Amino acid sequence: MKVACCSSDINVPCLGTPTTKFGSQEALVLLNKCSSFKHLKQVHGKIIRFGLSYDQLLMRKLIQLSSSYGKMNYATLVFDQLIAPDTFTWNVMIRAYTISGYPKMAILLFNAMLCQGFVPDKFTYPFVINACMAYSAFDFGRVAHALAIKMGFWGDIYVQNTMMNLYFKCENVDDGWKVFDKMRVRNIFAWTTVIAGFIACGRLDSARKFFEEMPSKNVVSWTAMIDGYVKDNQPIEAFNLFERMQVDNVKPNEYTVVSLVRACTEMGSLKLGRRIHDFSLKNGFELGPFLGTALIDMYSKCGSLDDARTVFDMMQVRTLATWNTMITSLGVHGYRNEAISIFEEMEEVNVVPDAITFVGVLSACVYINDLELAQKYFNLMTDRYAITPILEHYTCMLEIYTRAKLDEIYTSGITMEASHNVAELLLKSKITSIDDIKELIHKQYGDLDSSELGSDHSFTSSPPQLPSSSGMQIDVNQTSR
Repeated sequence: MKVACCSSDINVPCLGTPTTKFGSQEALVLLNKCSSFKHLKQVHGKIIRFGLSYDQLLMRKLIQLSSSYGKMNYATLVFDQLIAPDTFTWNVMIRAYTISGYPKMAILLFNAMLCQGFVPDKFTYPFVINACMAYSAFDFGRVAHALAIKMGFWGDIYVQNTMMNLYFKCENVDDGWKVFDKMRVRNIFAWTTVIAGFIACGRLDSARKFFEEMPSKNVVSWTAMIDGYVKDNQPIEAFNLFERMQVDNVKPNEYTVVSLVRACTEMGSLKLGRRIHDFSLKNGFELGPFLGTALIDMYSKCGSLDDARTVFDMMQVRTLATWNTMITSLGVHGYRNEAISIFEEMEEVNVVPDAITFVGVLSACVYINDLELAQKYFNLMTDRYAITPILEHYTCMLEIYTRAKLDEIYTSGITMEASHNVAELLLKSKITSIDDIKELIHKQYGDLDSSELGSDHSFTSSPPQLPSSSGMQIDVNQTSR
């Protein structure tokens, strides 16, 4: 047996010697104590030396741990060395591919399983269907559906729920409903799946009908309905449902609170947002990345940047979305230097930025009219982080470069449409060199026919529209606080 990443000269502390009794139980104990991938390989090496590679329970554990460390190549190596993996092991490997971001490999592995004569069980199909959803392989999902029926597993509620979820995912409401309608037993998960499915497909009224018909409701079903109203721009109805939820003595979870925070953002109500924040603190909700980011977004859009910054500073764990939201919030409120300072802090703690991050940073450069700084961050984005520029990046560079170098543009009658066309040309050309950007801008504005220039002098220094972390555009001036 060949395992390229396990060598005989590895120093394995406290693992015993070949003369020490070492069986499957002892190996499993060591695997459960693994704290790193390096440790995992050491234990695997001992498993090989003691001839325990036949034990599929150990191999499944190795696969699960390897995938949890992001080492799917190693997990594949372990699986490939099994002569006759049982169905349970096939299932573990299929699931590992899916949750590790390789759904296509999961589908191919299922094909191999069938071709090699191994028989799937009722657990195989939900894993495969989930892979189909992740890969948007809806046609193959239908094939899996047909196979599940043929193999006699269609009566399994887990298979039915997963299949129903697939149909709603591909916006096939009728087939999703048919699956639900034919279920002999419907648990609360099935009811919640059909409600969430109708909401996702824009059928909020139908979702509410099923919600009211549910024999019993839990926090997940309440939250799904509340969030549905928030996404449908009906925040008042979301709060009405929340009041009913409290009357029914159903304790909200973090997702419920986040939905309510977003409802406050939608309403532009700072007063109500503070009440929900206070409610979350009194009920013991931690200021994690999900809730914290929603609060930062709410406070910023409701006009209290001080509260947004306080939440940001209190957070122990921040995701990329948290950093992006704070940078954007500072930028749009006029604190451009602070926005750039937050970005530099973000780099110091080794958080890798994305395209949205640099929209905020470059917009801040536009506001402070610093061409040199904009060039620095554009180069940083393309060279160090290998981020492909998007339209908003080019719009920022076009704005700041023309302001600094081509002042005559502002008096020549160039329209917003003409400027937008140049930004789109930069995007189409996929230019990443500052010099090339300058050259193209000069060429395009030089080639413009004055007869094509309208009398619209509205080309001002307005920044590009920044992406919203919550996807909502709020006019707080039209809502009460």
